[in-house]
Amino acid sequence: MSGTGGWWRRKSTPAKVETYTRWSFHFFAVIEGAAIGLPVLGQVGSGLASWLLALVTGHAALCAVTASRALDWTRGRREQPLRLLWTLGAATFSLAVAALALQEYGPKGDAVDTAAGTVFAGVLVFGAGTIALGVRNRRRVFAVVTGFAAGTAAVSLPLGVPGAAALGIGIAVLVGAAFLAATSMFSVWLLNAVYELDEARETRARLAVAEERLRFGRDLHDVIGRNLAVIALKSELAVQLARRERPEAVEQMIEVQRIAQESQREVRDVVRGYREIDLGAELAGAHGVLTAAGIACEVRGETAGLPADVQSALGWVVREAATNVLRHGDAGRCEVGIRVLEGRVVLTVENDGASDVPPESRGSGLAGLRERLAAVDGTLEAGRVRKGVFRVVADVPLAVSEVTA
Repeated sequence: MSGTGGWWRRKSTPAKVETYTRWSFHFFAVIEGAAIGLPVLGQVGSGLASWLLALVTGHAALCAVTASRALDWTRGRREQPLRLLWTLGAATFSLAVAALALQEYGPKGDAVDTAAGTVFAGVLVFGAGTIALGVRNRRRVFAVVTGFAAGTAAVSLPLGVPGAAALGIGIAVLVGAAFLAATSMFSVWLLNAVYELDEARETRARLAVAEERLRFGRDLHDVIGRNLAVIALKSELAVQLARRERPEAVEQMIEVQRIAQESQREVRDVVRGYREIDLGAELAGAHGVLTAAGIACEVRGETAGLPADVQSALGWVVREAATNVLRHGDAGRCEVGIRVLEGRVVLTVENDGASDVPPESRGSGLAGLRERLAAVDGTLEAGRVRKGVFRVVADVPLAVSEVTA
């Protein structure tokens, strides 16, 4: 059981939805065999019932295979299974005609008529609903469903079925096939929507990283570009003054040296600003991102009055923990708490979507956090505290030494 649960938890959300959708279509085949094939065992003789049950079971298996191939086609993993669709259509038509022939020319009796009528209508409904999964647009789905319904009535009349009964059977097939076709279309639409949302989330994360890199690049350009232009002008002026043996050349080079030292300081300030983040802003950002992802997020505690170094270190913990909740688990709830206890600040991030992947194998994020916290004499603990619950605890002293870039 633990292996099965781990297999399920290791799947991404879109993969879980796809697995659920695929097995739902397979369950339709089970329903067909149970609802159509099994009742004939008690309605007709054992020999004839065995044949009908075998035919219905074979038809249900063919529907399951066709649904699986059609789902792969809708996800772009294989070509449209046209031959399989035509094979299913021919098998459905043949089995339906055989059921009508049995009703008209086979053994007489209400039980035989009921069994034949059930097989006739049932295979048409499940066949049409499955074939609808393998076509592209609504018009073709409508054409398949109405075509099966009209064909049902058209085939029934030559075999001696009264007009009113033939019309009733056609309507029943139309309603049943339309329901299965609509279910198939909605399931495929939902699956595609989940995959598109997951791709959009990944794209948004990449864009956020790219935007941050651009911001950092702009800051460096503003500092370095301006100062390099001044250094170039001052150096050129110093060269001209030196050629004329004027003492002002020394003053210009001293100014170039001062500007270069100032540039170094400004670059360090830019890098320091890039590394240091605001804890309150990170908490608000994590709450917004997790809530947008459908995860109930609760934040407790105040950040006002905490030293800048403490806020920066804990802000990185919040950012990494929120990222791990989104990427490595399937959480429905996340709690973030901040407490000040005897001169120390304790940050706790707990979620209920822990996967079976060990924290050490998830990348360098936790190792990087431990390095950042070690710089401010802090510690980090991360791991599963109980089944399905993952907790990250960061402990940082309020009085920390100044951290240099």
